[in-house]
Amino acid sequence: MKIIYHGHAAFSLITGDFHLIIDPFLNGNPSAKIKAEDVHPSHILLTHGHSDHLGDALELAAANQALIIAPTELANWCAAKGVQSHGMYMGRMKFPFGCCLMVPAFHGSSIKDNGQTLYGGLACGYVLELEGKIIYHAGDTGIFGDMANLSRRAKIDCALLPIGGNYTMDPIDALAAAKMIGAALTIPMHYNTFPIIRQDPHAFVDRLGKQGLAGQVLEPEKSIEL
Repeated sequence: MKIIYHGHAAFSLITGDFHLIIDPFLNGNPSAKIKAEDVHPSHILLTHGHSDHLGDALELAAANQALIIAPTELANWCAAKGVQSHGMYMGRMKFPFGCCLMVPAFHGSSIKDNGQTLYGGLACGYVLELEGKIIYHAGDTGIFGDMANLSRRAKIDCALLPIGGNYTMDPIDALAAAKMIGAALTIPMHYNTFPIIRQDPHAFVDRLGKQGLAGQVLEPEKSIEL
C-alpha cells in the first residue's frame, strides 16, 4: 500500500484496486503541488466540513463517480449536491477497500454554502484497515485520553497526526498523543499551510526519535510504502 501526502491534511492511500483520498484540499491549498483534476479516487473520506478539509470533494466525487464517506450530516449535504455518499458516526463499517472505523476528533464542523454557515455534524478521525495494514488519520483534533485505546484494538502501523497548533494539537501535545498511540510510524500533518499553524515538522520527528518512536516528514507528493 502506498501513502501519498498532498499537503495540509490531505493523503491518498492507494492499494491494488482502490484509491482513497482523505480531506482532499488541493485547489487553493498553498502547500499542494497538484490539482484536483490530477487525482482519480474511488473513495473520498472527510473528517469534517471546514473548507480546508472538504476541499474539492464534490468535484472529485462527480468526476470519478467516487463514494464520499463522512459524518452523517456532512454526507447528507454531499448527497443533496448530487454525489454518492455514505454517512457514518463512531462505528465500524466494511467497504470494498477494507474496514473503516470512524473515531472521535475534538474539533468543530461547519459547511459554507451560498453565504450560509451550516451545521456539519461532529468532526472525526478514521482508523482504516487496508491490505493488512492499519492507518489512523486523526483529523483536526486536540489531544484526548481515548487515543490510548486505539492501539489496544490492534497495533497501528501508521498514525497521521496534526501538529500545527491553534486549531489542533501542537508538537508538544502531538508528541504526547504519539506516545499514547504507539504507532509503528508517525507522520505529521496540518502545519505550515497558513502562518498561524507554522511549525517545524523535522524538530517534531526528532522529538519522536528521542522517545523511541519512529517518525517521518513527508513533503507534498512524497510517498511511503507500507
